[in-house]
Amino acid sequence: MGKALTNHKSKYDDTSFEIPTEGLTDEQRTLCLEVFKNYIDVQKNHCLGYQVNQRMDYKEDVEFFLNCHVNNVGDPFINGNYTLSSKQMEKAVLNYYAKLWNAKVPHEPQDMESFWGYVLSMGSTEGNFYGLWNARDYLAGRKLVADEVQEKFRHTSYLHPKYIENKPHAYKPVAFFSQDTHYSIIKALRVLNIPTFSEIGHTDYPGQNPLDTDGNWLNNKEVPSIYGSSGPGSIDVDKLAILVEFFAERNYPIIICCNYGSTFKGAYDDVEEIQNKLMPIFEKYGLVNRDVNYIDLDEEGNEIVKVDKRNGYWIHVDGALGASYMPFIEMAYKKKLINQRGPIFDFRLPIVNSIVMSGHKWPGAPCPCGIFMTKVKYQLFPPADPEYIASPDTTFAGSRNGFSPIIMWNHLAKHSYDTQMQQALYCEELTRYAEDQLNTVKDCHPNIELFIERTPLALTIRFRKPIKPIINKYSLSCESLKVHGDVRHYVHIYIMPSTSKEIIDKLVDELKQDGTFENDGVSMLLDERSSQMDVLIK
Repeated sequence: MGKALTNHKSKYDDTSFEIPTEGLTDEQRTLCLEVFKNYIDVQKNHCLGYQVNQRMDYKEDVEFFLNCHVNNVGDPFINGNYTLSSKQMEKAVLNYYAKLWNAKVPHEPQDMESFWGYVLSMGSTEGNFYGLWNARDYLAGRKLVADEVQEKFRHTSYLHPKYIENKPHAYKPVAFFSQDTHYSIIKALRVLNIPTFSEIGHTDYPGQNPLDTDGNWLNNKEVPSIYGSSGPGSIDVDKLAILVEFFAERNYPIIICCNYGSTFKGAYDDVEEIQNKLMPIFEKYGLVNRDVNYIDLDEEGNEIVKVDKRNGYWIHVDGALGASYMPFIEMAYKKKLINQRGPIFDFRLPIVNSIVMSGHKWPGAPCPCGIFMTKVKYQLFPPADPEYIASPDTTFAGSRNGFSPIIMWNHLAKHSYDTQMQQALYCEELTRYAEDQLNTVKDCHPNIELFIERTPLALTIRFRKPIKPIINKYSLSCESLKVHGDVRHYVHIYIMPSTSKEIIDKLVDELKQDGTFENDGVSMLLDERSSQMDVLIK
């Protein structure tokens, strides 16, 4: 194994790309680019630890656009004054995913049930931020109103709901998410100042946690997943329902973040079962079509009451990988090409308010991108309608990457539903192969528990963390989980359309060698020696 690792020369000196004040000569600059190209090429061909598709053929079709500044600033459905945009392609991509997710198409501003969305400049993290921002303001009863100052310019301000005397928490949303949720959800909640159920429980209802025998909220900072850390990674719907009812009874509006292809275990929350369990609770405590009352002023300055009808819940689906991949598994299931499918997660379920996906994961793109989607009736008035760009500022960013819609459009135009279904089946079959091959590693390390596990229909397999050189070589993602009182250190691999049997076999062969895992007698010595290997690129 030492030889195999030593031959993997993919690193470079961190100072290799420092730029002096006089710049670099053409020869120096070309050399630096060649060094970086070699590095990327080596790592690309060994990348197994992250859910990104490295099989791309965009250069011939889109290289022209790399010398253009394409910017989709403003709303995707209103072109605006900046004409170097790809909004026509963006709208086509949005229509594609709206149909894939069973939303009502086309987008019509006057049709409250039709979809609205946009192509993200980041991945699903941006979509999670935007979805939770929308959820917070929708559930807090906020309404943006415009003061028409001039025909082409207006100021906007928040109109807040009228306080309800016997329901002091009616506009204080509380968030629920499972222990397998992506870190971007927690980050977004912090930035947006949305409290979690555990935080409110700890400060306002000490000793009353209905899931804990001692009532301690700190023992449930997230909603438990099924069987905890040792389970498949999907949310425990029964325990979610218990927690939601505790807060719904006290008139808190509810935000639930569902995973559809969780980051580490690839788990799929059963959104349909969540709907079945929670809708009776929402109806029981008046969180369906509740009245939101405002005090506003008419043209003469007199107070008037305005009423909105809004639900007191928001269900957001973080489908970073699963939302773009699993619809094709469902198609294969309906054609009897596979014997199972994932749970329904999309707009067929009335409870779903918003969905996000990452386009760089599936189908694959050279830069982060994705889709955010909701319905027109859940949109809040845009915070600004700037004359400067002549398009409402309805998205999270100001300037938006116009290159990503071109990339996504090009891929979707070249790959039919049937082609993508075949890609999904290829990945599913190859994942089973990888799981079988990883299980053969056990025989080479009889005294070590390797923790080889796979969640049903996930494209990822997790197993015991090997030594650092293997982690670096295959770009393996790491996570530590507390299972039955013990801390286990895991890595995982993801099987994507760019993954081959050859690279799986190569990894498995290296994992079979002595010293691959800690606590097998020689791994620490090999790790130390390997970290001192020559890391310069040939």
